[in-house]
Amino acid sequence: MPSIRKKHRSASARSRPPQRGRSASGALPPAAKGAAITAFGIEPQWRRKGYGSYLLKEALRAYAGYDREKATVFTAPLPADAAELAFWAKFGFAAEGRQLVRRRTPDLTAVKFVQDFLAARLAQPRLCIDATCGNGGDTAFLCGITAPEGKVVGFDVQEAAIASTRKHLEQLGVPAARYELHCQSHADLLQIVQPGTADAVMFNFGWLPGADHAVFSTASSSIPALQAALEAVRPGGVVSAILYSGQVIGTDEKQTVLEYLRALPLKSFTVLVCDFANWAETAPLPCIILKK
Repeated sequence: MPSIRKKHRSASARSRPPQRGRSASGALPPAAKGAAITAFGIEPQWRRKGYGSYLLKEALRAYAGYDREKATVFTAPLPADAAELAFWAKFGFAAEGRQLVRRRTPDLTAVKFVQDFLAARLAQPRLCIDATCGNGGDTAFLCGITAPEGKVVGFDVQEAAIASTRKHLEQLGVPAARYELHCQSHADLLQIVQPGTADAVMFNFGWLPGADHAVFSTASSSIPALQAALEAVRPGGVVSAILYSGQVIGTDEKQTVLEYLRALPLKSFTVLVCDFANWAETAPLPCIILKK
């Protein structure tokens, strides 16, 4: 039985990423991720053993082909053999002209929905708050939309989340002067941020991804944090909150927060509850509060 190293010698593929500003081929629009696979072959003695599938999966994975949040375009030479064409079809490739093409459109997630809304709504924000840092995804997003001169303030009660966020921002090359992280409750954000000065506050309730699911947010702290956030944002500012429910965390926080949001006075706030109508009831629920 060949070793893993042997498999790599016996099955080979060459690929190149699309160049910036142009497509993988002249007929395709540019993509943020993807590759043009210029050659792919399995030596006869190693065929029908799963090596081809393994190698193609790894090639796709290396260029974000399985990333649900990224758009990708892959191309490959069009095979003349019907069996080979069926093999490529298993991985989403289809014939287009004289080549095979695999396109993937990002799935819309609750997080991406909120981020897209904020990016479109806010014009040159100067101060944004990530009230639930987690692993730093929203913090990095806010650093992006406030660049180059704005600032982001992050909160999380778990030291692991603050460390993870700081590492993520450092890996992205975000200057340390552009953000500050606080290991404390988001209910205390007015101790750090002056009322009426923030352009946006983001909440992503629930638990820290990859950590102990027994540690999660509850309405007892989430409601005071939302109250503080609504005071912290300026008129025209936005507060976003993604709510969760499920077997581990139940529905108490989600229902209590919804009751609170629906009771906010219309003269001061517009509240959007943006449910995904054909998703499960336990799906993440994005909520957006616009301050008047």
